Amino acid sequence: MKEKVLKGRRIGMLVMLVAGALYIAAIIGLIIGGINADNGGTELIPIACTIYLSIGWIPFMGLKVLKPQEALVLTLFGRYTGTLKGEGFYFVNPFCVAVNPAARTKLNQSGDVKTLSVTTQANGQATTNAVEKKLSLKIMTLNNNRQKINDCLCNPVEIGIAVTWRIVDTAKAVFNVDNYKEYLSLQCDTALRNVVRIYPYDVAPNVDTTGDGLADDGSLRGSSDIVASRIRNEIQARVNEAGIEIVEARITYLAYAPEIAAVMLQRQQASAIIDARKMIVDGAVGMVEMALERLQENGTVELDEERKAAMVSNLLVVLCGNRDAQPIVNSGSLY
Repeated sequence: MKEKVLKGRRIGMLVMLVAGALYIAAIIGLIIGGINADNGGTELIPIACTIYLSIGWIPFMGLKVLKPQEALVLTLFGRYTGTLKGEGFYFVNPFCVAVNPAARTKLNQSGDVKTLSVTTQANGQATTNAVEKKLSLKIMTLNNNRQKINDCLCNPVEIGIAVTWRIVDTAKAVFNVDNYKEYLSLQCDTALRNVVRIYPYDVAPNVDTTGDGLADDGSLRGSSDIVASRIRNEIQARVNEAGIEIVEARITYLAYAPEIAAVMLQRQQASAIIDARKMIVDGAVGMVEMALERLQENGTVELDEERKAAMVSNLLVVLCGNRDAQPIVNSGSLY
């Protein structure tokens, strides 16, 4: 289905004025004709005015008003006739019917699709409200529900995304899918699961996230922009047939699932401690080497290998310890 935009239909004001003037003229003619008929005049004028008054309301059915960033998909006896786009006062075939299968659908979050009630109780009787058939062309946001998904290492993570989207082809949105809002909701959930399963939560060895056969540093936590871009592209490929453009997809929530969050936190803490210890040891070894070189260059003291080993041991204990050193001063002979 290809979209066809109807142009040159912004004559709604002219049609309304002409139809209204004819309606008033018909009423006046009916009154005058009735008076003349009583006086022996012809009855053709009252009959013509009565016929027009009975069908003169039909042109008013073809008047359509659109605000900015709104569209109206029209069908005539089941056949797609075109789409009205842009603000204006339009006139179309009075028998055209506007179509919007998602008019009663309210979409707050992915998977949270509700059907709006169109029946209210008034004075004990059921009445039906008019459902808006216009399509919004504005950029809209879909907040994806947090989902529990296993990453590529089979660790359960919870992730949520926000998707901004808009309709670019009204004909596809209305006729290619049953309900474009429900369709978008389902595709967002599916695309998110497919992409998350490719990445680990954090950087892991021997993991290929790009598909080139080489291990890389891609991860959900460290490559959020790349992951969001892949999620957007995945959703876009799935909703092209629905005439929807995905403007952006962003990760709004990312965390380990509660059942493994505590264990993973301990793992991260242990990894951080090990990295910190490595840095401390590297610095301490450098300082000991510098101290021994300075003592040897200045000739401050002559140390044999055994004394050097003892000095190195003492310095490393002092520099690598978690607490402040409490030295013991030896006032006697070294030997």
